[in-house]
Amino acid sequence: MSYESRLKIKYQNEVVPALMEHFKYTSIMQVPKLLKISINRGVGKATEDKKLVDAAVKELTAITGQHAVTTIAKKSISNFKLREGMPIGARVTLRSSNMWEFLDRLISVAMPRIRDFRGVSLKSFDGRGNYTMGIKEQIIFPEIDIDNVSFITGMDITFVTSANTDEEAYELLKNLGLPFQKKQ
Repeated sequence: MSYESRLKIKYQNEVVPALMEHFKYTSIMQVPKLLKISINRGVGKATEDKKLVDAAVKELTAITGQHAVTTIAKKSISNFKLREGMPIGARVTLRSSNMWEFLDRLISVAMPRIRDFRGVSLKSFDGRGNYTMGIKEQIIFPEIDIDNVSFITGMDITFVTSANTDEEAYELLKNLGLPFQKKQ
């Protein structure tokens, strides 16, 4: 017997029928779905200390449960003391079960730990049905031991959906439980 995430079950049993009714889809295949979640973490001080990138990869691996890879600088920028080929950050792309588990932990565990949290912004849709949000501190995740953190950095989380419009993507993510700010 295989294990399915409770958020995936919620998507199949509650979100799909709600979206079909809301957008008047004729086929279940028209309903937008979450394709992947990409997490990107830049380490600006990596030009001074190479160990910071290794720590970022290790923390991102702990947070997502999937091995993160190092990102490399594509070109040299002398003002930032950056050389082409230097490690500068970490990233990971989650799909299928890892994606659903991460999203569930993000919504139910990590976001409630954010100080002065009023919901995620409505302005971060890209026009093609994808949504990107920023997190200022990696310590909101319970997998990170605060005592072992050398410095606090944020990360960008991108939700890639099969939605054609931002409205469809908004409804999908809202029904999955992402706490958006109130529309004004």
